[in-house]
Amino acid sequence: MSAKLKYATDLEKSVLINNFEKRGWSQVSADEDWNFYWTNVNTTRNIFSLENGYRLSDDQIINHYPNHYELTRKDLMVKNIKRFRKDLDKEGHPLAEKDETGRYIHLDSIPVTFLLPADYNLFVEEFRKNPSSTWIMKPCGKARGIGIFLINKLSQIKKWSRDSRTSSFAPPSARDAYVISRYIDNPLLIGGKKFDLRLYVLVTSYRPLKCYIYRLGFCRFCTVKYTQSMNELDNMFVHLTNVSIQKHGEEYNPVHGGKWTISNLRLYLEGTRGKVVTDKLFDEIHWEIVMSLKAVSGTMANDRHCFEVYGYDIIIDDKLKPWLIEVNASPSLSSTTANDRIMKYNLVNDTLNIVIPTGELPDVRWNKVPPKEAYGHYDLLYDEELANQQELAASGSGGASGSSTERDSRSRGLLAGVGGIRGRDHSRSRAPATWK
Repeated sequence: MSAKLKYATDLEKSVLINNFEKRGWSQVSADEDWNFYWTNVNTTRNIFSLENGYRLSDDQIINHYPNHYELTRKDLMVKNIKRFRKDLDKEGHPLAEKDETGRYIHLDSIPVTFLLPADYNLFVEEFRKNPSSTWIMKPCGKARGIGIFLINKLSQIKKWSRDSRTSSFAPPSARDAYVISRYIDNPLLIGGKKFDLRLYVLVTSYRPLKCYIYRLGFCRFCTVKYTQSMNELDNMFVHLTNVSIQKHGEEYNPVHGGKWTISNLRLYLEGTRGKVVTDKLFDEIHWEIVMSLKAVSGTMANDRHCFEVYGYDIIIDDKLKPWLIEVNASPSLSSTTANDRIMKYNLVNDTLNIVIPTGELPDVRWNKVPPKEAYGHYDLLYDEELANQQELAASGSGGASGSSTERDSRSRGLLAGVGGIRGRDHSRSRAPATWK
């Protein structure tokens, strides 16, 4: 008889504990020998710190990558995506193609964004090109809508400036670091209200990249109808979709929690905009998610003991263009409604079935290829190893090289060459990548 799996957790959430107990796992403290640890990000930092000297064994797995913040901290995500685009541009990679205005055709996933205080002068230059624009400021190290505000005048951020005459900031500190992004002031509205998407993405490996997307994501709605009125710039019930903010609004509905399922959104869009454009929208969203993961794959510590479930926040504008807003390392497992609790229970259940498909003691030496019946509500989003195998098979069959059609098309096969952009020949033809 196999040994019983021992788990530890920092989060006493019912959706976690019920899943662990259902499998017959036994709970131990973090100081004891554990096989599976669902931690918060601070515990993960301590476990992997050099000072700690802790070494994980082959039968231990944990739910965060050591430097997940390369993706989940707002300023680092922006830095990594910009660097990724720049590297591809230097390589002459087809993905870095730009239009006549200099905008990336395939990699235009985030709004124009600057880091403050470092990029203040660059921001001012951009702001003055379009002084009627609205911008949103967010503290880099906070979540749940804390510390966010909108501006439409330079004078509104002079308080961040040490000397307004030179427009230079005081020396930065992590506490004061902000990102400032062009505000998406033309969001797609439903019932006159702004909303965003919360999508769950499971990553089991960064090199090669292997990721899954959860079908049961949801939309979060504001409680007050959207307006571009300057008088409402400070009204967060109009502009911020965070449940932690909206639940304090007078119009908040505790039954549905101001949420729609992704499947309901698809039905609505197919009915109002058509199936073709709806499918294209979700394909674009999936593309942006994979590109963001590829942007950090080179810097992420690809520890084989780790997996991670990210909460992706996406906003769709009225032209059905999706924008990646941010990525959360610890998406909330608290439940605001009965449906919310069921969905999050299933999310944890399906995640465990993929990362420990046998339900028995983990072994990090396994090939991380779970049986398809273990996917549950997950879909395989991208498997880089499989894509590279397909690419090799196609190149071995004598495919044409470097055709103009290939460069002009938005072929998913281009992904196969993104992983190792240094030292690889990107002029070769691309086989179709494994796509959901």
